[in-house]
Amino acid sequence: MKLKRVFLGSIATETNTFSPLRTDLRDFKDSFFAPPGLHPLTPTLCSAIYPVARSKADEFGWELIEGTATWAEPGGIVNQLTWENLRDQLLKELKDALPVDIVLLGLHGAMVSQGCLDCEGELIEAVRRTTGPKTIVGVTFDPHSHLSDKRVANADLITAFKKFPHTDFVETAQDLIHLVNNVASGKIKPVISTFDCKMIDLFPTSQEPMRSFVEELKEIERNGQVLSVSVIHGFMAGDVPDLGAKIIVITDDAKEAGDALARRIGLELFSMRGKTRPKFHTPSEAMDEAQAVIDRPVVIADVWDNPGGGVPGDSTIVLQEMLRRKINNSALATIWDPIAVRTCMSAGEGAELQLRFGGKMSHAGGEPLDAKVKVRRILIEAVQSFGESVVPLGDSVWIEVGGVDVILNTIRSQVFHPNVFSNFGIDPKERSILVIKSTNHFHDAFSIIASKILYVTVDGPYPSNPSTNGYRNLSRKVWPLEENPHAFKFDTI
Repeated sequence: MKLKRVFLGSIATETNTFSPLRTDLRDFKDSFFAPPGLHPLTPTLCSAIYPVARSKADEFGWELIEGTATWAEPGGIVNQLTWENLRDQLLKELKDALPVDIVLLGLHGAMVSQGCLDCEGELIEAVRRTTGPKTIVGVTFDPHSHLSDKRVANADLITAFKKFPHTDFVETAQDLIHLVNNVASGKIKPVISTFDCKMIDLFPTSQEPMRSFVEELKEIERNGQVLSVSVIHGFMAGDVPDLGAKIIVITDDAKEAGDALARRIGLELFSMRGKTRPKFHTPSEAMDEAQAVIDRPVVIADVWDNPGGGVPGDSTIVLQEMLRRKINNSALATIWDPIAVRTCMSAGEGAELQLRFGGKMSHAGGEPLDAKVKVRRILIEAVQSFGESVVPLGDSVWIEVGGVDVILNTIRSQVFHPNVFSNFGIDPKERSILVIKSTNHFHDAFSIIASKILYVTVDGPYPSNPSTNGYRNLSRKVWPLEENPHAFKFDTI
C-alpha cells in the first residue's frame, strides 16, 4: 500500500493589539521552538497534531514530514520580519516536501503582525496555493481566535478546542486527525458551515451556562448529526475585522443542514450574552472575602494582568493590597521582571536586599515596589505544568516581601498549575491565600485544592471592556457595541 504523505506545521501566538509589548523571534524561541523533526514527545497547546499524528501514522498508513513548530507566549503585535520569516520558512519546508496528500496545521488563530491583520488566513491561503486543490488541509485553532472567510475558503477541516480552560487540546487534535483520515479514505466529504454570532464576550466553560452548552455540542457530535462543531469565542484584545464569536459546523456534504444548525447554535450562544462571565471583585472586595474564609487556600485570580492575554504580567496592584493588609501565609505568582530576577540571582539564596520590582511596562500596572526582600529560592529554567505540556517560566526566584511569598520570572507565562508554587518548595495547600495571574486556564488544576475561587478585575493594559476599547478595524455591528446586531425581535431567539 502506498503511504500517504502528510506534512505538519505549527506557528502560533495570540496577539493583544493593545499591549505595550512587541513580539519577535526571540519570544518564539524563548517559549517553544522545534525545528523539523525535533518536536518533543509531549504536546504543546497548539502543536498537539505532532504527537497525535505520530501515534496514528502506522495505523493510517501515513508518511509524516514534520515542519517547524513554534509558539510564543501571548504578547503584542508581531514584528513583521519575524512573521514573514516564520511563514516563509514553513512554506519552504512544505515546498521541499511536495507532493503531499495532507497538510496538518496547528495554529492559534489570533496572530497579528505589523503588516497583516490575518496571519493565519494568509498562511492557510499560501498553503493551499502551494499544494493545489486536491491536498486535504486540516487546521486546529484555539477558540480565542478570529475566523476569517479566507481561512474557511482554504481549509477542508477546522476544529477548535471546546473547553476554556483548554484542557481538551489533545482531544481536538485527535478529532481533526480522525476526520482527515476519513476524508483521505473517501469515507466522508466535509463541508464547512459558519455563523457569525456578532458578539464579543468571555465564555469560561468551567461554569454554567457554558459548561452545559459545551456538553450539548458534544452530544450533537456523538449522535452523528454532524462531523464536528466548534465555537470560536473570539479574542477581545485583538482589533481585527473578524473579531467576535462564530460557529463552525462540519457536515458530510450537507451544507444546508449545516448552515441551519450553525445558526441555531449561534443564536443560542447569543442569547447568553452578558451572562457567561464569572463574578468579578475589586482587590479590596476579594481580600475581604478571602480573609473571612476559614478553610485554606482561597485562590484569587488576577484576570486582566494575565500574560496569557498578551499583557506584561508585572502589575503590582493586588500585591500592594496584600502588603497594605499585612496578609501573611500567602503567595503570589507571578510577576514578570527579568531585571529583578537577575539581581536576586546575583545576591544568592538567603540574601536580604532592597529591591525594586514590577510595574515597569505600563502606567496601568501600578507603581514599582521598593521593598526589602529575602531571596528564598532560585530556579534555573523553572517550569510549570498545563495538562501534558511543560510550560517554561525561565530563570525565576522566590522572594519573601512583607510576609508574602512572590514568584518573579523571566519568561512571561500565565499560571496554569499549583506546581508553579510547589516547584519552588512552597506548599500551596498550606497557604491561606494564593494569588495567581490567569483568566481561567488555572481552574481545573487549582479547583482541586481551593476552598474558594475569586476573580479580581483591575483596570490595566488589557482592554477588558469591548464597549470602550475603541476598535479601529472592526466595522461589523457586534454586541455590546450594538444592542441588536442581528436586527430581529428578541422573542424569536
